[in-house]
Amino acid sequence: MFSRDPEPTIITFDCYGTLVNWHETFLREINSVLTERGEHDTNATMILESFSAQSRRLTAEKPHRLFKDILRIGFTLAFIEHGITVKADEIERFALAPSRMEPHPEVPSALRQLRERYKIAIFTNSDDDLIGPTAARIGVPFDFVINSQQAGAYKPSRQLFEYGYQRMGVRAEDTVHVAMGMYTDMKACHELGLRAVWVNRRGETGNSDWLPYEEVPDLERAAALLLQM
Repeated sequence: MFSRDPEPTIITFDCYGTLVNWHETFLREINSVLTERGEHDTNATMILESFSAQSRRLTAEKPHRLFKDILRIGFTLAFIEHGITVKADEIERFALAPSRMEPHPEVPSALRQLRERYKIAIFTNSDDDLIGPTAARIGVPFDFVINSQQAGAYKPSRQLFEYGYQRMGVRAEDTVHVAMGMYTDMKACHELGLRAVWVNRRGETGNSDWLPYEEVPDLERAAALLLQM
């Protein structure tokens, strides 16, 4: 159980997967490519898992790359890993897909409830031009939108978190971080000693090495938990 003292003044959220339909969007795009190629031996989940592995490597490398380039390179390599060559226009769909992602159904209502008590912010591995349309589509104003292009680093690096706290003018202990990402977010929260809520939308198994975090199935339950504080 995370401590409720001190009372947080701002709740920070991962965006992709946590607030908007990351997996659903990319699985749909991948399936479109596989169907066009007549591929039956590879499923979309395998490609997305390969991209996730590539993304971990690429986001850790220096110099910093824009997230659009991480998506371009990562998905190209993920398809090649499974013996599939993709065209430039297909890869561009993947690079721009985050700007088209829709919020999960319960997200706008949960965020509105939280805004009555706290400031809210996005902490995301993204670029300015990708996250802007996505945040707007959620339909709830955020007090801050912090991304990796601004910070020059990707989660789980502490650099993005520390940049965000400095820009918002708060201490880490004045916040609670809410996220779906185990590696990108719960790992970082554990290493930084941050209070965290894990939104386990996909019924996955958490990593006990990165405790403590509270586990909830969706943002409605996350909001209920935070409003009890």
